[in-house]
Amino acid sequence: MIKSFLPLGKIVGTHGVRGEIKIDPWCDGPDFARQFKTVYFRSNGDDPIAVVSVRSHKNQILMLLDGVTDIDKAETLRNKMLYFKRSDVALSPGTWFIEELIGCEALDADAPDKRYGRLTDVLKTGANDVWQITDDAGKDYLLPAIKEVAVGADVADGKVYIRPLKGIFDDED
Repeated sequence: MIKSFLPLGKIVGTHGVRGEIKIDPWCDGPDFARQFKTVYFRSNGDDPIAVVSVRSHKNQILMLLDGVTDIDKAETLRNKMLYFKRSDVALSPGTWFIEELIGCEALDADAPDKRYGRLTDVLKTGANDVWQITDDAGKDYLLPAIKEVAVGADVADGKVYIRPLKGIFDDED
């Protein structure tokens, strides 16, 4: 399902004494955050705040926000989430935000009437992502998110199309 605002990351601390905040990214990584001029403290777009600067430090985002000029103000933001506006990002065809994939119905790419369950998690493994599909009985199945298996998605309609490898869904063939 397409969402208007998606999580950028969680504020986990401060950096220095001039108000920079340290963010644990929930997005593609620190470099992804550089494109935003405004971020939001609420998932509905409320409480916008201008971004003054962004840089990466190890695997975290260091961000300076408008009006946050010292360590005391930055410390009050600890444990808050920051969100970005989805329309501020242009995705390449065939790519989706994980947050939007989760909850989609998993349907057979060759027989769309055949439903496997819902996509309930995306695991980052290094080589490729792995989609966790949970059936109606609560049983989990893991599928490699490679183009031969994860054939497509229509997140606006809440559906992903898969061509599972033999044996994953207890095939008898």
